[in-house]
Amino acid sequence: MTPSSLPAPPRPPVLVLLAFGTPAKVAARLHKAAPVLAEALGLALAAPLAPGDPQDSLAGLSALAAAAGGSLPQLAPLPRDPGHGLPGGGHWAEALGAWRQPALLLFSAKQLDSGLPAAAAALLDRWQVPCAGLLQWGGRWQAGARRRDALPWLGGLELDVDLDPADPALLRRALALRWQQLQAR
Repeated sequence: MTPSSLPAPPRPPVLVLLAFGTPAKVAARLHKAAPVLAEALGLALAAPLAPGDPQDSLAGLSALAAAAGGSLPQLAPLPRDPGHGLPGGGHWAEALGAWRQPALLLFSAKQLDSGLPAAAAALLDRWQVPCAGLLQWGGRWQAGARRRDALPWLGGLELDVDLDPADPALLRRALALRWQQLQAR
């Protein structure tokens, strides 16, 4: 049996796409990135989550996942930094952890010059959010630097460049392998 004839590993039914920063930057980044990432990862794009209401949004995602059965997994963007406080207390990171909702973390190339990826991963770990991986949006992918981060990077997509057809396949495979690791825990 060749590797290409092996069955694809299972993938989560719904992933929440997270970005970090000010509300305007998070919304702009997700508006541009979510459709491209959904296509690259082989996921259907779900409607953005209601940023002010995590419980209703996550209950809806749970119902969506149950209704999806074996159909195409989905990517649901959250147009809010998950660490920002909510008016009634708490924050999205806490709610995502309570629902054990898997999430993908999206970072711009500029954000990689800070400790934000490590801090964001630690925030999600603190609230026991299953982290399906980190993705870089824009800029040149520097595999060596990302390995040194010791974070579960899936890869990155460069902007304004024709994508190598292998890039989406590599991202899909990295996501599937990361999901297997999470399921084994």
